[in-house]
Amino acid sequence: MSVGEEVRAEQDRPQQSLGTAAARNLATTTKSVPQMQEISSRWLLRMLPWVNVQGGTYRVNRRLTYTVGDGRVTFVKTGDQVSVIPAELGELPALRTYDDLDVLGELAQRCQQRRFAPGDVIAEFGSQADEVLLLAHGKVQKIGTGPYGDDAVLGVLADGAYFGEQALLDPDAIWEYTARAVTTCTVLALPRRDVDQIAERATSLREHLHQQRTVPEHSSNRYGEKEIDLAAGHSGEPDIPQTFVDYEVAPREYELSIAQTVLRIHSRVADLYNQPMNQTEQQLRLTVEALKERQEHELINNQDFGLLHNCEYDQRLQPHDGVPSPDDMDELLSRRRGSKLFLAHPRAISAFGRECNKRGLVPESIDIGGNRIPTWRGVPIFPCNKIPVSNARTTSIICMRTGEDEQGVVGLRQSGIPDEIEPSLSVRFMGINDQAIIKYLVTSYYSAAVMVPDALGVLENVEIGRWG
Repeated sequence: MSVGEEVRAEQDRPQQSLGTAAARNLATTTKSVPQMQEISSRWLLRMLPWVNVQGGTYRVNRRLTYTVGDGRVTFVKTGDQVSVIPAELGELPALRTYDDLDVLGELAQRCQQRRFAPGDVIAEFGSQADEVLLLAHGKVQKIGTGPYGDDAVLGVLADGAYFGEQALLDPDAIWEYTARAVTTCTVLALPRRDVDQIAERATSLREHLHQQRTVPEHSSNRYGEKEIDLAAGHSGEPDIPQTFVDYEVAPREYELSIAQTVLRIHSRVADLYNQPMNQTEQQLRLTVEALKERQEHELINNQDFGLLHNCEYDQRLQPHDGVPSPDDMDELLSRRRGSKLFLAHPRAISAFGRECNKRGLVPESIDIGGNRIPTWRGVPIFPCNKIPVSNARTTSIICMRTGEDEQGVVGLRQSGIPDEIEPSLSVRFMGINDQAIIKYLVTSYYSAAVMVPDALGVLENVEIGRWG
């Protein structure tokens, strides 16, 4: 008998016992609770110290700080032509507080676009600095002379940075370092002679530049805070300095942000289909999980209070070779005392691991809540998939000191709100509509505050796709 004939004979044979398909109609299946791929470890929410905010607003009082206009400059690109936004020239120290947009627009038009290939010298140490350079795109190294006469990298500049700003105020200024292109760079140059020509016609600009040259600088410490005059090491009966601690007159206030949704459940489902699991509880559980994921995303990326947008520019670093190296992580740690944690995209952690492997380094790991977390210099590196990865396969690594007592980064929330199921998270019954649908309002209030600028640092433009 052939194989086909045996199969047909088996199919024609009468059934002798109950089949599994029918048997399942009488069986009680073992079920899991509803699963959700979006749930992540959410280490930021777990490790961030939370401050209870009464009244919905948190004010950060600081000592008076003199602004030096060291922000970044923004550009507009049209095809292969780049231009600076006129108002952004106010970021330059020499033009700080100057607000005549017509004059700033004329200055912006005088900017000359230049391109540099990797390795090109943009400005050379010791030569006359007669123009300010605005870096529209690319990466530039500041190279000086080391203690033993060799070249030393003093810093790395990236998109939006500027250098040579002293040229606008000092006709005898020289370049104190060599600026060399690491990647292909697009630079806008604003010559001092063009600024002087416009100042001859524009009285407001001429007076502003004269004031910047003649007004003495405020007495401040290296952090830009108003100096507290002290005397030390004296003998006899000298006059003791008199001083006071000045505060910012308009400190920043953080209002609690909000994330909300309305959960809808049909009463028939809530009444009849609650065994072995309560449908309402499971719907609320998954909704709360999604709300917490959004909360962590906002704490990282929100334009107002997100960590990536609240890091001061002098606390933003660029990797020296693109990839996140141990040297870059050391530089990030050196910018603050008492760093408590790193936050990095899992792919950035992988890229850092590859760099450690190349050097034969094995970072230690520690146990936190039953999880093995890698560390660098004893500081844990927590994964966070909310940190964005750009199309250029670059991302950022965050380092911060936490805690209100440590002048670090803190999370903000308000406990004790009505119908609270967790601190600052509530579920309110909104009634039943004419279609017999039950509605619940699910709400979370949160924000984050940086107590002092050096509490938060970011290593930007980290390459995660380089191998070998």
